[in-house]
Amino acid sequence: MTIDRIIPQPGQESVWDYPRPPRLEDLAKHIQVVFNGVTIADTHRAKRVLETSHPPVYYIPPEDIQMEYLTQERRSTFCEWKGQAGYYTIQVGDRTAENAAWFYANPTPSFAGIQHYVAFYPSRMDACFIDDEQVTTQPGDFYGGWITKDIVGPFKGGLGSWGW
Repeated sequence: MTIDRIIPQPGQESVWDYPRPPRLEDLAKHIQVVFNGVTIADTHRAKRVLETSHPPVYYIPPEDIQMEYLTQERRSTFCEWKGQAGYYTIQVGDRTAENAAWFYANPTPSFAGIQHYVAFYPSRMDACFIDDEQVTTQPGDFYGGWITKDIVGPFKGGLGSWGW
């Protein structure tokens, strides 16, 4: 299968230059998550996971999240790189987003840095921001990547990309 890779311009990253297995990076950019008009997460201490063909996923320390809006669910999934994920439902006022965020209570050693950090599906929030830029959701809503003007694809997740 041939992928028509988009060539990055100066200041951009291509998801096709990201590694496999994925890499964890510290990030000092300003990250915000808004749901039902409330900023439920606000940090300059996020971490991001970079993996070939995927927009980055951002993990936020629980200390920078209004955890009273998150309820842990029974749902779990398994990632070959990070381990067993747990999920949160988010409720603010009269709005609820089920299984809208996930975390790793006991990640694999390579991803110990995101233990208990929380990642949010941007498609299930009102808005997610990186340095005041509102992100676009990764196609398909399975992986939860955040797309900004600094990231180019094409991105795994959309129709016809499952086998990439």
